[in-house]
Amino acid sequence: MATEIITREDLEAFGEKLIGQFKALIGGGSPEGERPKWLKSYQVKNLLKISSNTLQTLRDNGTIPFTKIGGILYYNFEDIQKVLKGEAQSKRIRLSR
Repeated sequence: MATEIITREDLEAFGEKLIGQFKALIGGGSPEGERPKWLKSYQVKNLLKISSNTLQTLRDNGTIPFTKIGGILYYNFEDIQKVLKGEAQSKRIRLSR
């Protein structure tokens, strides 16, 4: 079994890479040009420049799909992009009489 020597520079580079990956996972510092796959409610409100009530309405009428995990709502970034481009449609079923 060969022995490898790890230098202080190796450890510092590893630490910086690890911190960068953690930040990317939590959405706090993704690499430039890359967006996180999932957004939280406050991020969606800031991106769309809407209020909490408007976001609730968009969820209720199915315009913006969401996933709830442990009491936190997450939104797919691609779905938000569709809303920004005007491609999203309400998923609410309307019954005609």
